[in-house]
Amino acid sequence: MSRKTRASANAPENATLSVNERILKDCHSLYVDEERGLIGISEKLDLALLAPRKKITVLLIGNHSAGKSSFINWYVEEHVQRTGVAIETQGFTFITSGRKRESLTGNATLHLYPHFEPLRKLQGVVDYLTTEISTSKQKKFSLVTFVDSPGLVDGDMVYPFDVDESLTWLGDLADLIFVFFDPMGQALCKRTLNIVEALNHKHPERIRFYLTKADTAGSDSDRQRVMMQIVQELCKRPGLNKAAFDMPAIFIPSLTAKNPRCENQIDQAAKEVSKAIDQMIQSTLNTLEKDCKLISSTVDEKLERDVVDRSYNLRARGKGLVCGGLGLFFPMLLFLHLLTRAGGGSFLESVVGEGLANEVVYYVVSFAEVEYNVACQVCRS
Repeated sequence: MSRKTRASANAPENATLSVNERILKDCHSLYVDEERGLIGISEKLDLALLAPRKKITVLLIGNHSAGKSSFINWYVEEHVQRTGVAIETQGFTFITSGRKRESLTGNATLHLYPHFEPLRKLQGVVDYLTTEISTSKQKKFSLVTFVDSPGLVDGDMVYPFDVDESLTWLGDLADLIFVFFDPMGQALCKRTLNIVEALNHKHPERIRFYLTKADTAGSDSDRQRVMMQIVQELCKRPGLNKAAFDMPAIFIPSLTAKNPRCENQIDQAAKEVSKAIDQMIQSTLNTLEKDCKLISSTVDEKLERDVVDRSYNLRARGKGLVCGGLGLFFPMLLFLHLLTRAGGGSFLESVVGEGLANEVVYYVVSFAEVEYNVACQVCRS
């Protein structure tokens, strides 16, 4: 008799995982397990459940050369994205962690991220989708997927796809949206402000503003002037004019002078990512509890309904047996009745005598009438 092998709780691959990674991995396994997964159980109960994601998604939006790719390289601590003054990011690039360094194209990217499959409906986007898989374990990169977007510019710049609609759609799925303004471009790009205003209308809690390359803004007064100009441009938009506005000044330490004049608040961005990861874990556990209760209540309802249906079916079978028995017995009585009426009485008289034959005829006729009335009442009910 063969036994199923059980995976070790201290498997080598689990030994390198953090506590948060193990929680998300175990929750995901509870949903997708082939034999006892919640998704398989829900399908049998006519319920639709979705497996939780293992990572958060951080979307980066900004003007051309605002420092989006440089920020990703800083967080990953690896040169994953090309950086420069020229427009280096032509499409959308997903940066995630994996076991080996690898680059994927559009179709492979959508296979890796099935929840982004609707991007196929946007003409031209798939051809400009790429994924960069890094083996880095720095910070909390193993729980993050960065989405680097094309640099936004105004004027005659033509994109090979609808960049506004694509960014809006991606913003709906992202857990965090980082908006980068640099001292040169500031908040003067109308395309950027239009997209940010649309996203802020639907997901204001996800958006974070940052002044990048703050070390190039000059003195403290120059930097304050730049930030005031950016805030003025944002306040012109009703959807972006809000209280408690915050815009930390950040820059990449490895790309600046030895003695920068301003304080670097880039660690606040990393803390926002960590906070979003903690919130996703709480949300995943809450969803797991809610889905388990939903399955449990659905099973109880189906069991109660099954008891009611079985009781109804039992009564229906009983009525069917009664009606069937009467349906067989009534024709026999009717046959005897007709036999006695159509000359069968002389046969009975010759067999049992005249007196007994008259009693048989009387009781057969009376019983036949009673059974007929009973059968009609039962069949009507």
